[in-house]
Amino acid sequence: MNRPFAVFDIDGTLIRWQLYHAVVGELAHQNHLSSDAERRINDARMTWKERKHENSFKDYERVLVQIYFEALQKVPYDAFETAVDTVFAEYKDQVYTYTRDLVRDLKKKGFVLLAISGSHEEIVKKLAEYYGFDDALGTRYLVQKGKFTGEEHGHIHKKHLALKELIAKHNLALKNSIAVGDSEGDITMLEAVEQPIAFNPTRQLFEHAKNKGWKIVIERKNVIYELEPENGKYVLAETD
Repeated sequence: MNRPFAVFDIDGTLIRWQLYHAVVGELAHQNHLSSDAERRINDARMTWKERKHENSFKDYERVLVQIYFEALQKVPYDAFETAVDTVFAEYKDQVYTYTRDLVRDLKKKGFVLLAISGSHEEIVKKLAEYYGFDDALGTRYLVQKGKFTGEEHGHIHKKHLALKELIAKHNLALKNSIAVGDSEGDITMLEAVEQPIAFNPTRQLFEHAKNKGWKIVIERKNVIYELEPENGKYVLAETD
């Protein structure tokens, strides 16, 4: 019999920060990025923190990815592994209560747990193992002879395709399937399941979730707000 599954985004959904950002930041801390690259990261980060415009966070992300690709073939893989281990040790327990408890509850109920993240596959898999997930996919950068080739592998930026791959691999059932994500990059993954949950959604995901009538969950400080559609409006279903 096919088992039901639950698929989670990781960055900003389970973990309270963006692991991709943290890994690149750690490489900068280890002096594997140029001073100019560090300046560009800091400038973009401050633009976001000061909320200078609506797309400042996305711009910050684009700067990080660009700088990482520029440095990719110059960073030894063992230095990257050290950065991953450092970030994992620091962030592994910095999680949201709602998603952490949901992972534990679904595991007890026999769900197959999947993680799909745009962060580096090395740290995604470490976190997935730490929290008892059955499988995980992240962004994979090819390595030869201890160095990155500069090639990116897989279709992690099309999460519905990554999910389709995992469903086939584990012979999973769509019935009662659950997905949890926090940004517009998770929309295709959320659309692929029976029970999508928009968790602390970005504006774009929030609007999409409202149009679709999806469950929306907000965790703020030590309060969790569960919103569910009712007669064309959202009502407070539960607080914890």
